[in-house]
Amino acid sequence: MYRHDEFDQAFLRARIERFRDQVARRLSGALTEEEFRPLRLQNGVYLQLHAYMLRVAIPYGTLNSAQMRRLADIAERWDRGYGHFTTRQNIQFNWPRLQDIPDILEALAEVGMHAIQTSGNCVRNVTADHLAGAAADEIEDPRPTAELLRQWSTDHPEFAFLPRKFKIAVSGAPRDRAVTRAHDIGLRMIRDGVGQPGYEVSVGGGLGRTPVVGQVIRDFLPKAHLLPYVEAILRVYNLHGRRDNKHKARIKILMLERGIEALRAEVEAEFARQMAAEGGPAVIPDPAVVARIEAAFAPPPLVPATGPAEAYETARRSDPVFRAWTDTNVLPHRVPGHAIATVTLKAPGAAPGDATAEQMRVLADLARCFSHDELRVSHEQNIVLPHVRLDDLPAIHAVLRRHGLATANAGLIGDVIACPGLDYCALATARSIPIAQEIGRRFADPELQRAIGEMRIKISGCINACGHHHVGTIGILGLEKAGRENYQITLGGDHGENLTLGERAGPGFDAEEVVPAIERLIRAYLELRSGPEESFLAAYRRLGMAPFKAALYGATEGRHAA
Repeated sequence: MYRHDEFDQAFLRARIERFRDQVARRLSGALTEEEFRPLRLQNGVYLQLHAYMLRVAIPYGTLNSAQMRRLADIAERWDRGYGHFTTRQNIQFNWPRLQDIPDILEALAEVGMHAIQTSGNCVRNVTADHLAGAAADEIEDPRPTAELLRQWSTDHPEFAFLPRKFKIAVSGAPRDRAVTRAHDIGLRMIRDGVGQPGYEVSVGGGLGRTPVVGQVIRDFLPKAHLLPYVEAILRVYNLHGRRDNKHKARIKILMLERGIEALRAEVEAEFARQMAAEGGPAVIPDPAVVARIEAAFAPPPLVPATGPAEAYETARRSDPVFRAWTDTNVLPHRVPGHAIATVTLKAPGAAPGDATAEQMRVLADLARCFSHDELRVSHEQNIVLPHVRLDDLPAIHAVLRRHGLATANAGLIGDVIACPGLDYCALATARSIPIAQEIGRRFADPELQRAIGEMRIKISGCINACGHHHVGTIGILGLEKAGRENYQITLGGDHGENLTLGERAGPGFDAEEVVPAIERLIRAYLELRSGPEESFLAAYRRLGMAPFKAALYGATEGRHAA
Protein backbone atom coordinates (compact mmCIF):
# COMPACT_ATOMS: atom_id res chain seq x y z
CA MET A 1 0.00 0.00 0.00
CA TYR A 2 1.10 3.58 -0.59
CA ARG A 3 2.98 5.29 2.25
CA HIS A 4 3.51 9.03 2.58
CA ASP A 5 6.95 10.30 1.61
CA GLU A 6 8.74 13.40 2.92
CA PHE A 7 6.83 15.66 0.54
CA ASP A 8 3.49 14.30 1.75
CA GLN A 9 4.50 14.71 5.37
CA ALA A 10 5.66 18.30 4.90
CA PHE A 11 2.50 19.12 2.96
CA LEU A 12 0.30 17.78 5.76
CA ARG A 13 2.23 19.58 8.50
CA ALA A 14 1.81 22.91 6.73
CA ARG A 15 -1.85 22.24 6.04
CA ILE A 16 -2.58 21.33 9.67
CA GLU A 17 -0.82 24.39 11.08
CA ARG A 18 -2.77 26.64 8.73
CA PHE A 19 -6.02 25.03 9.85
CA ARG A 20 -4.99 25.26 13.51
CA ASP A 21 -4.72 29.01 13.06
CA GLN A 22 -8.12 29.14 11.34
CA VAL A 23 -9.73 27.18 14.18
CA ALA A 24 -8.19 29.55 16.75
CA ARG A 25 -9.60 32.52 14.88
CA ARG A 26 -13.03 30.89 14.75
CA LEU A 27 -12.98 30.16 18.49
CA SER A 28 -11.90 33.74 19.27
CA GLY A 29 -14.69 35.16 17.15
CA ALA A 30 -12.33 36.66 14.58
CA LEU A 31 -14.02 34.43 11.99
CA THR A 32 -17.78 34.00 11.78
CA GLU A 33 -19.21 30.54 11.15
CA GLU A 34 -20.06 31.61 7.61
CA GLU A 35 -16.47 32.74 7.01
CA PHE A 36 -15.11 29.59 8.63
CA ARG A 37 -17.34 27.22 6.66
CA PRO A 38 -15.28 26.97 3.41
CA LEU A 39 -12.08 26.64 5.44
CA ARG A 40 -13.34 23.76 7.58
CA LEU A 41 -14.89 21.97 4.59
CA GLN A 42 -11.48 21.92 2.91
CA ASN A 43 -10.32 19.93 5.94
CA GLY A 44 -13.21 17.48 6.18
CA VAL A 45 -15.09 19.22 9.00
CA TYR A 46 -18.88 19.47 8.87
CA LEU A 47 -21.30 21.13 11.26
CA GLN A 48 -23.90 18.43 11.85
CA LEU A 49 -27.16 18.42 13.74
CA HIS A 50 -25.63 18.39 17.22
CA ALA A 51 -21.88 18.87 16.81
CA TYR A 52 -19.01 19.14 14.38
CA MET A 53 -18.18 15.98 12.45
CA LEU A 54 -14.79 15.02 11.04
CA ARG A 55 -14.68 12.82 7.95
CA VAL A 56 -11.33 11.07 7.52
CA ALA A 57 -10.22 9.79 4.11
CA ILE A 58 -9.36 6.14 3.67
CA PRO A 59 -8.19 6.25 0.04
CA TYR A 60 -9.58 3.34 -1.98
CA GLY A 61 -10.57 1.76 1.35
CA THR A 62 -7.09 0.47 2.21
CA LEU A 63 -5.41 0.89 5.60
CA ASN A 64 -2.90 -0.93 7.79
CA SER A 65 -3.02 -1.99 11.41
CA ALA A 66 -1.23 1.11 12.70
CA GLN A 67 -3.77 3.33 10.95
CA MET A 68 -6.73 1.35 12.28
CA ARG A 69 -5.25 1.48 15.76
CA ARG A 70 -4.84 5.25 15.46
CA LEU A 71 -8.51 5.57 14.47
CA ALA A 72 -9.36 3.64 17.63
CA ASP A 73 -7.20 5.99 19.71
CA ILE A 74 -8.94 9.03 18.21
CA ALA A 75 -12.38 7.55 18.90
CA GLU A 76 -11.42 6.93 22.51
CA ARG A 77 -9.55 10.15 23.25
CA TRP A 78 -11.45 12.76 21.29
CA ASP A 79 -14.87 11.26 20.47
CA ARG A 80 -17.34 8.94 22.20
CA GLY A 81 -15.51 5.66 21.77
CA TYR A 82 -16.59 4.70 18.25
CA GLY A 83 -16.31 5.63 14.60
CA HIS A 84 -18.70 5.29 11.68
CA PHE A 85 -17.46 3.69 8.42
CA THR A 86 -19.27 5.12 5.41
CA THR A 87 -20.43 3.99 1.98
CA ARG A 88 -17.53 5.90 0.41
CA GLN A 89 -14.81 4.02 2.31
CA ASN A 90 -14.23 6.84 4.81
CA ILE A 91 -14.67 7.01 8.58
CA GLN A 92 -16.58 9.72 10.40
CA PHE A 93 -16.19 10.91 13.96
CA ASN A 94 -19.47 12.47 15.03
CA TRP A 95 -18.60 14.22 18.31
CA PRO A 96 -15.17 15.91 18.22
CA ARG A 97 -14.75 19.33 19.82
CA LEU A 98 -13.67 21.94 17.29
CA GLN A 99 -10.65 22.94 19.36
CA ASP A 100 -9.43 19.32 19.28
CA ILE A 101 -9.67 18.76 15.53
CA PRO A 102 -6.18 20.14 14.67
CA ASP A 103 -4.70 17.70 17.19
CA ILE A 104 -6.73 14.88 15.63
CA LEU A 105 -5.42 15.81 12.19
CA GLU A 106 -1.89 15.83 13.56
CA ALA A 107 -2.40 12.36 15.05
CA LEU A 108 -3.71 11.14 11.69
CA ALA A 109 -0.76 12.62 9.81
CA GLU A 110 1.65 10.64 11.99
CA VAL A 111 0.29 7.44 10.42
CA GLY A 112 -0.14 8.80 6.89
CA MET A 113 -3.81 9.79 7.03
CA HIS A 114 -5.74 13.02 6.54
CA ALA A 115 -9.18 14.52 5.93
CA ILE A 116 -8.39 16.54 2.82
CA GLN A 117 -11.07 16.63 0.11
CA THR A 118 -13.53 14.53 2.04
CA SER A 119 -15.87 17.49 1.61
CA GLY A 120 -16.24 20.55 -0.57
CA ASN A 121 -16.79 21.00 -4.30
CA CYS A 122 -13.69 19.12 -5.37
CA VAL A 123 -12.61 15.61 -6.35
CA ARG A 124 -13.54 13.58 -3.29
CA ASN A 125 -11.88 10.45 -1.89
CA VAL A 126 -11.24 8.09 -4.84
CA THR A 127 -12.87 4.74 -4.09
CA ALA A 128 -12.13 1.26 -5.40
CA ASP A 129 -13.10 -2.38 -5.22
CA HIS A 130 -12.61 -3.49 -1.59
CA LEU A 131 -11.32 -6.86 -2.85
CA ALA A 132 -8.57 -5.20 -4.88
CA GLY A 133 -5.37 -7.20 -5.16
CA ALA A 134 -7.03 -10.34 -3.79
CA ALA A 135 -10.06 -11.16 -5.93
CA ALA A 136 -9.79 -14.20 -8.16
CA ASP A 137 -11.56 -12.47 -11.07
CA GLU A 138 -9.39 -9.35 -11.10
CA ILE A 139 -7.81 -8.12 -14.33
CA GLU A 140 -5.55 -5.71 -12.51
CA ASP A 141 -5.35 -4.13 -9.06
CA PRO A 142 -7.27 -0.83 -9.39
CA ARG A 143 -5.56 0.85 -6.43
CA PRO A 144 -2.50 2.18 -8.31
CA THR A 145 -4.96 3.91 -10.64
CA ALA A 146 -6.86 5.32 -7.65
CA GLU A 147 -3.62 6.46 -6.00
CA LEU A 148 -2.46 8.18 -9.19
CA LEU A 149 -5.78 10.02 -9.34
CA ARG A 150 -5.52 10.90 -5.66
CA GLN A 151 -2.09 12.44 -6.03
CA TRP A 152 -3.07 14.31 -9.18
CA SER A 153 -6.34 15.70 -7.79
CA THR A 154 -5.22 16.67 -4.27
CA ASP A 155 -5.19 20.46 -4.02
CA HIS A 156 -5.49 20.71 -7.82
CA PRO A 157 -5.77 24.49 -8.36
CA GLU A 158 -8.11 24.27 -11.35
CA PHE A 159 -10.53 21.82 -9.76
CA ALA A 160 -10.63 22.97 -6.13
CA PHE A 161 -13.92 24.85 -6.61
CA LEU A 162 -16.00 22.84 -9.05
CA PRO A 163 -19.72 23.48 -9.55
CA ARG A 164 -20.36 20.63 -7.09
CA LYS A 165 -18.61 17.69 -5.45
CA PHE A 166 -17.08 15.14 -7.80
CA LYS A 167 -16.69 11.41 -7.14
CA ILE A 168 -14.54 8.83 -8.95
CA ALA A 169 -14.61 5.04 -8.48
CA VAL A 170 -12.32 2.38 -9.97
CA SER A 171 -12.99 -1.33 -10.46
CA GLY A 172 -10.36 -3.81 -11.60
CA ALA A 173 -12.61 -6.78 -12.37
CA PRO A 174 -15.50 -7.69 -14.69
CA ARG A 175 -17.73 -7.82 -11.62
CA ASP A 176 -18.18 -4.24 -10.48
CA ARG A 177 -17.81 -4.10 -6.69
CA ALA A 178 -17.16 -0.34 -6.64
CA VAL A 179 -20.59 0.89 -7.89
CA THR A 180 -18.80 2.74 -10.69
CA ARG A 181 -21.96 3.62 -12.63
CA ALA A 182 -23.24 5.63 -9.65
CA HIS A 183 -20.22 7.97 -9.75
CA ASP A 184 -19.40 11.14 -11.67
CA ILE A 185 -16.62 9.15 -13.33
CA GLY A 186 -16.52 5.38 -13.22
CA LEU A 187 -13.46 3.45 -14.42
CA ARG A 188 -13.74 -0.29 -15.10
CA MET A 189 -10.58 -2.16 -16.02
CA ILE A 190 -10.95 -4.09 -19.29
CA ARG A 191 -8.65 -5.47 -21.99
CA ASP A 192 -8.47 -4.45 -25.63
CA GLY A 193 -8.36 -6.82 -28.59
CA VAL A 194 -4.71 -7.72 -28.02
CA GLY A 195 -5.03 -8.16 -24.26
CA GLN A 196 -3.69 -4.80 -23.11
CA PRO A 197 -5.40 -3.42 -19.97
CA GLY A 198 -7.22 -0.12 -20.09
CA TYR A 199 -10.45 1.46 -18.90
CA GLU A 200 -14.08 1.61 -19.86
CA VAL A 201 -15.00 5.14 -18.80
CA SER A 202 -18.50 6.07 -17.69
CA VAL A 203 -19.66 9.54 -16.75
CA GLY A 204 -22.66 11.22 -15.17
CA GLY A 205 -23.68 8.62 -12.62
CA GLY A 206 -25.11 9.63 -9.29
CA LEU A 207 -27.95 9.06 -6.88
CA GLY A 208 -29.52 11.80 -4.75
CA ARG A 209 -32.66 13.70 -5.75
CA THR A 210 -32.03 12.93 -9.44
CA PRO A 211 -30.70 9.37 -9.67
CA VAL A 212 -28.88 8.70 -12.94
CA VAL A 213 -27.05 5.63 -14.23
CA GLY A 214 -23.65 6.62 -15.61
CA GLN A 215 -23.22 6.33 -19.38
CA VAL A 216 -20.16 5.03 -21.21
CA ILE A 217 -18.28 7.94 -22.69
CA ARG A 218 -15.19 5.94 -23.81
CA ASP A 219 -15.30 2.23 -24.61
CA PHE A 220 -11.57 1.81 -24.15
CA LEU A 221 -9.01 4.24 -22.75
CA PRO A 222 -5.33 3.22 -22.69
CA LYS A 223 -3.85 3.40 -19.20
CA ALA A 224 -1.27 5.98 -20.26
CA HIS A 225 -4.04 8.40 -21.24
CA LEU A 226 -5.89 8.26 -17.93
CA LEU A 227 -4.99 11.66 -16.49
CA PRO A 228 -5.45 13.76 -19.66
CA TYR A 229 -8.82 12.13 -20.31
CA VAL A 230 -10.05 12.62 -16.74
CA GLU A 231 -8.75 16.19 -16.90
CA ALA A 232 -10.70 16.72 -20.12
CA ILE A 233 -13.92 15.55 -18.44
CA LEU A 234 -13.35 17.76 -15.41
CA ARG A 235 -12.43 20.79 -17.54
CA VAL A 236 -15.62 20.50 -19.62
CA TYR A 237 -17.66 20.08 -16.45
CA ASN A 238 -15.93 22.97 -14.70
CA LEU A 239 -16.62 25.28 -17.65
CA HIS A 240 -20.22 24.28 -18.31
CA GLY A 241 -21.59 22.81 -15.07
CA ARG A 242 -24.38 24.88 -13.56
CA ARG A 243 -23.56 27.12 -10.63
CA ASP A 244 -26.94 28.83 -10.36
CA ASN A 245 -28.65 25.90 -8.63
CA LYS A 246 -26.75 23.42 -6.46
CA HIS A 247 -29.44 20.80 -7.05
CA LYS A 248 -28.62 20.93 -10.78
CA ALA A 249 -24.87 21.37 -10.51
CA ARG A 250 -23.62 17.78 -10.81
CA ILE A 251 -22.16 16.50 -14.07
CA LYS A 252 -25.12 14.14 -14.39
CA ILE A 253 -27.37 17.18 -15.00
CA LEU A 254 -24.96 18.50 -17.61
CA MET A 255 -25.12 15.09 -19.30
CA LEU A 256 -28.92 15.00 -19.14
CA GLU A 257 -29.26 18.54 -20.50
CA ARG A 258 -26.74 18.16 -23.33
CA GLY A 259 -26.98 14.43 -24.00
CA ILE A 260 -24.16 11.92 -23.81
CA GLU A 261 -23.17 12.37 -27.46
CA ALA A 262 -22.72 16.12 -27.15
CA LEU A 263 -20.83 15.73 -23.88
CA ARG A 264 -18.61 13.07 -25.46
CA ALA A 265 -17.84 15.37 -28.38
CA GLU A 266 -16.74 18.18 -26.06
CA VAL A 267 -14.64 15.88 -23.90
CA GLU A 268 -12.98 14.25 -26.90
CA ALA A 269 -12.22 17.66 -28.40
CA GLU A 270 -10.57 18.81 -25.16
CA PHE A 271 -8.70 15.52 -24.90
CA ALA A 272 -7.47 15.83 -28.50
CA ARG A 273 -6.33 19.39 -27.81
CA GLN A 274 -4.26 18.17 -24.87
CA MET A 275 -2.78 15.26 -26.79
CA ALA A 276 -1.78 17.59 -29.67
CA ALA A 277 -0.13 20.14 -27.38
CA GLU A 278 3.52 20.88 -28.05
CA GLY A 279 5.55 18.40 -26.04
CA GLY A 280 2.49 16.26 -25.34
CA PRO A 281 -0.04 16.46 -22.52
CA ALA A 282 1.26 18.16 -19.40
CA VAL A 283 -0.45 15.58 -17.19
CA ILE A 284 1.09 12.41 -18.62
CA PRO A 285 2.98 11.20 -15.52
CA ASP A 286 6.63 10.23 -15.53
CA PRO A 287 6.81 6.43 -16.00
CA ALA A 288 9.11 6.31 -12.98
CA VAL A 289 6.35 7.85 -10.85
CA VAL A 290 3.82 5.31 -12.11
CA ALA A 291 6.28 2.47 -11.49
CA ARG A 292 6.88 3.70 -7.93
CA ILE A 293 3.14 3.82 -7.24
CA GLU A 294 2.60 0.36 -8.71
CA ALA A 295 5.45 -1.04 -6.62
CA ALA A 296 3.73 0.22 -3.48
CA PHE A 297 0.86 -2.16 -4.23
CA ALA A 298 2.94 -5.27 -4.86
CA PRO A 299 1.00 -8.30 -3.61
CA PRO A 300 2.08 -9.79 -0.28
CA PRO A 301 4.33 -12.88 -0.37
CA LEU A 302 1.58 -15.50 -0.22
CA VAL A 303 2.67 -19.12 -0.58
CA PRO A 304 0.18 -21.14 -2.66
CA ALA A 305 -1.13 -24.20 -0.85
CA THR A 306 -0.17 -27.58 -2.27
CA GLY A 307 -2.60 -29.64 -0.21
CA PRO A 308 -5.92 -29.42 1.63
CA ALA A 309 -6.46 -26.89 4.40
CA GLU A 310 -6.94 -29.44 7.15
CA ALA A 311 -7.56 -27.08 10.09
CA TYR A 312 -10.12 -25.17 8.07
CA GLU A 313 -11.96 -28.29 6.87
CA THR A 314 -11.94 -29.83 10.35
CA ALA A 315 -13.45 -26.68 11.85
CA ARG A 316 -16.15 -26.58 9.18
CA ARG A 317 -17.12 -30.18 9.90
CA SER A 318 -17.16 -29.80 13.67
CA ASP A 319 -18.50 -26.25 14.20
CA PRO A 320 -21.77 -25.28 12.45
CA VAL A 321 -21.39 -21.65 13.57
CA PHE A 322 -17.98 -21.42 11.92
CA ARG A 323 -19.31 -23.19 8.83
CA ALA A 324 -22.18 -20.71 8.52
CA TRP A 325 -19.76 -17.79 8.84
CA THR A 326 -17.43 -19.15 6.16
CA ASP A 327 -20.38 -19.82 3.86
CA THR A 328 -21.45 -16.15 3.93
CA ASN A 329 -18.45 -14.04 4.93
CA VAL A 330 -15.52 -15.79 3.22
CA LEU A 331 -14.67 -15.46 -0.48
CA PRO A 332 -12.09 -17.22 -2.69
CA HIS A 333 -8.66 -15.64 -2.97
CA ARG A 334 -6.60 -15.57 -6.14
CA VAL A 335 -3.87 -17.59 -4.36
CA PRO A 336 -4.80 -21.21 -3.51
CA GLY A 337 -5.02 -21.91 0.21
CA HIS A 338 -6.02 -18.34 1.04
CA ALA A 339 -9.28 -16.46 1.44
CA ILE A 340 -10.87 -13.03 1.81
CA ALA A 341 -12.79 -12.61 5.07
CA THR A 342 -15.50 -9.99 5.51
CA VAL A 343 -16.20 -8.71 9.01
CA THR A 344 -19.70 -7.24 8.97
CA LEU A 345 -20.35 -4.30 11.25
CA LYS A 346 -24.00 -5.36 11.33
CA ALA A 347 -24.62 -7.45 14.46
CA PRO A 348 -28.38 -7.67 15.17
CA GLY A 349 -29.49 -4.32 16.60
CA ALA A 350 -26.20 -2.56 15.78
CA ALA A 351 -25.93 0.77 13.97
CA PRO A 352 -24.60 -0.15 10.49
CA GLY A 353 -20.98 0.83 9.97
CA ASP A 354 -20.23 1.67 13.60
CA ALA A 355 -17.20 0.11 15.29
CA THR A 356 -16.02 0.71 18.83
CA ALA A 357 -12.44 1.58 19.68
CA GLU A 358 -12.02 -1.90 21.15
CA GLN A 359 -13.33 -3.53 17.96
CA MET A 360 -11.03 -1.41 15.79
CA ARG A 361 -8.06 -2.56 17.85
CA VAL A 362 -9.16 -6.18 17.50
CA LEU A 363 -9.35 -5.75 13.72
CA ALA A 364 -5.93 -4.10 13.70
CA ASP A 365 -4.44 -7.04 15.61
CA LEU A 366 -6.06 -9.57 13.27
CA ALA A 367 -4.71 -7.73 10.23
CA ARG A 368 -1.20 -7.63 11.69
CA CYS A 369 -1.21 -11.29 12.70
CA PHE A 370 -3.17 -12.91 9.88
CA SER A 371 -3.69 -10.56 6.88
CA HIS A 372 -0.25 -9.18 6.01
CA ASP A 373 -1.09 -5.96 7.85
CA GLU A 374 -3.90 -4.96 5.48
CA LEU A 375 -7.55 -4.08 6.02
CA ARG A 376 -10.16 -2.75 3.64
CA VAL A 377 -13.29 -0.68 4.15
CA SER A 378 -16.09 -1.66 1.77
CA HIS A 379 -18.80 0.59 0.38
CA GLU A 380 -21.16 -1.77 2.21
CA GLN A 381 -19.83 -0.39 5.53
CA ASN A 382 -17.92 -3.54 6.44
CA ILE A 383 -14.26 -4.36 7.08
CA VAL A 384 -12.33 -6.88 4.99
CA LEU A 385 -9.27 -8.96 5.85
CA PRO A 386 -8.03 -9.49 2.28
CA HIS A 387 -5.17 -11.98 2.59
CA VAL A 388 -5.74 -14.75 5.14
CA ARG A 389 -4.73 -18.41 5.11
CA LEU A 390 -7.66 -20.82 5.12
CA ASP A 391 -6.12 -22.61 8.07
CA ASP A 392 -6.05 -19.35 10.07
CA LEU A 393 -9.79 -18.74 9.67
CA PRO A 394 -10.80 -20.80 12.76
CA ALA A 395 -8.52 -18.67 14.97
CA ILE A 396 -9.75 -15.44 13.34
CA HIS A 397 -13.37 -16.46 13.82
CA ALA A 398 -12.79 -17.30 17.48
CA VAL A 399 -11.41 -13.80 18.13
CA LEU A 400 -14.25 -12.16 16.21
CA ARG A 401 -16.85 -14.10 18.22
CA ARG A 402 -15.39 -12.85 21.51
CA HIS A 403 -15.78 -9.25 20.37
CA GLY A 404 -19.20 -9.29 18.69
CA LEU A 405 -17.78 -9.21 15.17
CA ALA A 406 -18.59 -12.70 13.88
CA THR A 407 -22.09 -12.11 12.53
CA ALA A 408 -22.59 -14.39 9.53
CA ASN A 409 -24.67 -12.10 7.34
CA ALA A 410 -22.47 -10.65 4.56
CA GLY A 411 -24.76 -9.97 1.60
CA LEU A 412 -27.84 -11.18 3.48
CA ILE A 413 -30.86 -9.32 4.82
CA GLY A 414 -29.11 -8.40 8.06
CA ASP A 415 -26.26 -6.69 6.20
CA VAL A 416 -28.15 -3.40 5.98
CA ILE A 417 -26.53 -0.23 4.64
CA ALA A 418 -27.71 2.97 6.31
CA CYS A 419 -26.64 6.59 6.45
CA PRO A 420 -26.48 8.36 9.86
CA GLY A 421 -29.87 9.95 9.18
CA LEU A 422 -31.67 12.34 11.50
CA ASP A 423 -29.80 11.07 14.55
CA TYR A 424 -26.77 13.04 13.35
CA CYS A 425 -27.14 14.71 9.97
CA ALA A 426 -28.36 18.27 9.57
CA LEU A 427 -29.67 17.49 6.07
CA ALA A 428 -31.67 14.40 7.03
CA THR A 429 -35.46 14.39 7.12
CA ALA A 430 -35.92 11.02 8.85
CA ARG A 431 -34.01 8.51 10.95
CA SER A 432 -32.17 5.65 9.27
CA ILE A 433 -30.36 3.90 12.09
CA PRO A 434 -33.42 2.81 14.14
CA ILE A 435 -35.02 1.28 11.04
CA ALA A 436 -31.81 -0.61 10.23
CA GLN A 437 -31.50 -1.78 13.83
CA GLU A 438 -35.06 -3.09 13.89
CA ILE A 439 -34.57 -4.95 10.60
CA GLY A 440 -31.43 -6.50 12.05
CA ARG A 441 -33.29 -7.64 15.15
CA ARG A 442 -36.38 -8.89 13.31
CA PHE A 443 -34.31 -11.01 10.89
CA ALA A 444 -31.56 -12.02 13.33
CA ASP A 445 -32.14 -15.77 12.96
CA PRO A 446 -29.16 -17.03 10.88
CA GLU A 447 -31.18 -19.87 9.33
CA LEU A 448 -33.89 -17.44 8.21
CA GLN A 449 -31.28 -15.13 6.68
CA ARG A 450 -29.72 -17.99 4.74
CA ALA A 451 -33.16 -19.17 3.60
CA ILE A 452 -33.92 -15.69 2.24
CA GLY A 453 -30.57 -15.60 0.45
CA GLU A 454 -28.84 -12.64 -1.14
CA MET A 455 -30.53 -9.40 -0.16
CA ARG A 456 -29.33 -5.80 -0.21
CA ILE A 457 -31.39 -3.45 1.95
CA LYS A 458 -30.19 0.15 1.77
CA ILE A 459 -31.64 3.03 3.79
CA SER A 460 -31.30 6.80 3.30
CA GLY A 461 -32.59 9.44 5.67
CA CYS A 462 -33.11 12.04 2.95
CA ILE A 463 -33.11 12.48 -0.82
CA ASN A 464 -29.33 12.95 -0.89
CA ALA A 465 -29.22 9.12 -0.84
CA CYS A 466 -26.03 8.58 1.18
CA GLY A 467 -27.43 5.14 2.02
CA HIS A 468 -27.63 4.27 -1.72
CA HIS A 469 -31.30 3.29 -1.41
CA HIS A 470 -31.85 3.67 -5.16
CA VAL A 471 -29.66 0.63 -5.85
CA GLY A 472 -30.86 -1.60 -3.03
CA THR A 473 -32.71 -4.82 -3.71
CA ILE A 474 -35.07 -3.18 -1.24
CA GLY A 475 -34.48 0.54 -0.86
CA ILE A 476 -35.91 2.66 1.93
CA LEU A 477 -36.04 6.46 1.73
CA GLY A 478 -37.00 8.43 4.81
CA LEU A 479 -38.79 11.73 4.30
CA GLU A 480 -40.79 14.15 6.43
CA LYS A 481 -44.50 14.48 5.69
CA ALA A 482 -46.88 16.57 7.77
CA GLY A 483 -44.47 16.50 10.69
CA ARG A 484 -44.03 12.71 10.65
CA GLU A 485 -41.30 10.47 9.35
CA ASN A 486 -42.50 8.69 6.22
CA TYR A 487 -40.62 5.96 4.38
CA GLN A 488 -40.88 5.16 0.68
CA ILE A 489 -39.91 1.67 -0.49
CA THR A 490 -38.23 0.93 -3.82
CA LEU A 491 -37.68 -2.53 -5.29
CA GLY A 492 -35.35 -4.06 -7.86
CA GLY A 493 -32.21 -1.95 -7.52
CA ASP A 494 -28.82 -3.43 -8.32
CA HIS A 495 -25.44 -1.88 -7.46
CA GLY A 496 -23.33 -4.15 -9.70
CA GLU A 497 -21.96 -3.84 -13.22
CA ASN A 498 -25.53 -3.74 -14.57
CA LEU A 499 -26.47 -0.91 -12.24
CA THR A 500 -30.24 -0.61 -11.99
CA LEU A 501 -32.33 1.95 -10.14
CA GLY A 502 -35.12 0.57 -7.99
CA GLU A 503 -38.76 1.31 -8.73
CA ARG A 504 -40.91 3.05 -6.15
CA ALA A 505 -43.55 0.63 -4.92
CA GLY A 506 -46.17 3.20 -3.92
CA PRO A 507 -47.16 5.40 -0.97
CA GLY A 508 -44.84 5.65 2.01
CA PHE A 509 -45.13 4.07 5.45
CA ASP A 510 -44.91 5.53 8.93
CA ALA A 511 -41.82 4.49 10.88
CA GLU A 512 -43.56 1.78 12.90
CA GLU A 513 -44.99 0.22 9.72
CA VAL A 514 -41.71 -0.17 7.80
CA VAL A 515 -40.41 -3.42 9.25
CA PRO A 516 -43.81 -5.18 9.09
CA ALA A 517 -43.95 -4.09 5.43
CA ILE A 518 -40.52 -5.65 4.84
CA GLU A 519 -41.74 -8.83 6.50
CA ARG A 520 -44.70 -8.99 4.11
CA LEU A 521 -42.35 -8.53 1.16
CA ILE A 522 -40.11 -11.34 2.35
CA ARG A 523 -43.03 -13.72 2.95
CA ALA A 524 -44.33 -13.02 -0.54
CA TYR A 525 -40.91 -13.63 -2.04
CA LEU A 526 -40.47 -16.95 -0.24
CA GLU A 527 -43.88 -18.08 -1.53
CA LEU A 528 -43.38 -16.81 -5.09
CA ARG A 529 -39.80 -17.75 -5.89
CA SER A 530 -39.22 -20.64 -8.26
CA GLY A 531 -36.85 -22.33 -5.81
CA PRO A 532 -34.25 -21.63 -3.12
CA GLU A 533 -31.71 -20.69 -5.77
CA GLU A 534 -33.80 -17.79 -7.13
CA SER A 535 -32.82 -14.55 -5.42
CA PHE A 536 -35.25 -11.79 -4.53
CA LEU A 537 -33.85 -9.65 -7.35
CA ALA A 538 -34.25 -12.46 -9.88
CA ALA A 539 -37.80 -13.15 -8.70
CA TYR A 540 -38.64 -9.47 -8.93
CA ARG A 541 -37.30 -9.27 -12.47
CA ARG A 542 -39.27 -12.35 -13.46
CA LEU A 543 -42.57 -11.39 -11.80
CA GLY A 544 -42.53 -7.62 -11.89
CA MET A 545 -43.80 -5.20 -9.27
CA ALA A 546 -47.45 -6.32 -9.04
CA PRO A 547 -47.25 -9.29 -6.61
CA PHE A 548 -44.84 -7.47 -4.33
CA LYS A 549 -46.93 -4.32 -4.32
CA ALA A 550 -49.93 -6.44 -3.38
CA ALA A 551 -47.96 -7.91 -0.50
CA LEU A 552 -46.90 -4.47 0.66
CA TYR A 553 -50.28 -2.78 0.57
CA GLY A 554 -53.07 -5.28 0.05
CA ALA A 555 -56.37 -3.82 1.16
CA THR A 556 -54.62 -1.14 3.25
CA GLU A 557 -53.25 0.90 0.34
CA GLY A 558 -55.89 3.57 0.69
CA ARG A 559 -54.78 4.33 4.24
CA HIS A 560 -51.39 5.64 3.14
CA ALA A 561 -50.83 9.17 1.96
CA ALA A 562 -49.59 9.37 -1.62
